[in-house]
Amino acid sequence: MQGMTGILFCFGLGYSAQALARRLAHDGWTIAGTAQSGEHAAALKREGWNVHVFHDGEFSPAAKAALAQADTILISIPPGETGDPVLATEADALRALAPRWRWLGYLSTTGVYGDRQGGWVDETTSLAPTSPRAAARVAAENAWKDFAAATLAPLTIFRLAGIYGPGRNPLQALRAGTARRYDKAGQVFSRIHVEDLARVLAASIARPNAGGIYNVCDDEPAAQADVIAYGAELLGIAPPMLESYAAAEPTLSEMAKSFYRDSKRVRNDRMKRELGVALSYPSYREGLASLIDAK
Repeated sequence: MQGMTGILFCFGLGYSAQALARRLAHDGWTIAGTAQSGEHAAALKREGWNVHVFHDGEFSPAAKAALAQADTILISIPPGETGDPVLATEADALRALAPRWRWLGYLSTTGVYGDRQGGWVDETTSLAPTSPRAAARVAAENAWKDFAAATLAPLTIFRLAGIYGPGRNPLQALRAGTARRYDKAGQVFSRIHVEDLARVLAASIARPNAGGIYNVCDDEPAAQADVIAYGAELLGIAPPMLESYAAAEPTLSEMAKSFYRDSKRVRNDRMKRELGVALSYPSYREGLASLIDAK
């Protein structure tokens, strides 16, 4: 990205988008984005971000002006009950702006592949979501594809594995004594360090591939119980006892249950081959080790 600058607008300047925004801002990019509430927007403004409220149709003239200036667009807001919230409220404005964009990225999830009983998936695998949330992601992907086909917007879709990094990782729960390890035979999933995610997005912006779809994950799918055990080893503490998932399931939240519902291994060959990305954290081992001293 060095030597290339532009104006990035992020619908949803959250954890992942901020990692990309920091990387681009370091290279001289102008960044703007949205938050879901005035309180959250105020907090982000205190951190130095140019951020505007986008929620339930609230999108100020200042926000629209910032969007109109952007040539690079990231969509990182999940779909709601009425579909993709950005297209639901701003489709007309976006259609008028799309001809000047050089990159449009949509952050989806590997959850769209559903449960593969530990088998491997890649970008050519059929989509078979097993939860309403994942089904909504499939619908949102299709809505953005339709938008891109109608406007010729340079859309790239990124299917993200479980994201972790500073402030969002198993080491925190281990230190707090709240981490739990469940024994669920054959259950594995893929993950990605947030800085490697930002690296992938920046590489895509540098070499746009309209219509491209990329799985974004590291090289080693693993059981969460193994990841927590390794985190405990790094901290020099005993890992939590392994519990029966079947016994614990009735007490878990729906979000936690959805986490364990699917089991699959996700390939990242296309990401590496077409975007030229070399992961800094090719497995959870390197990723967790880098976070020992992180706040």
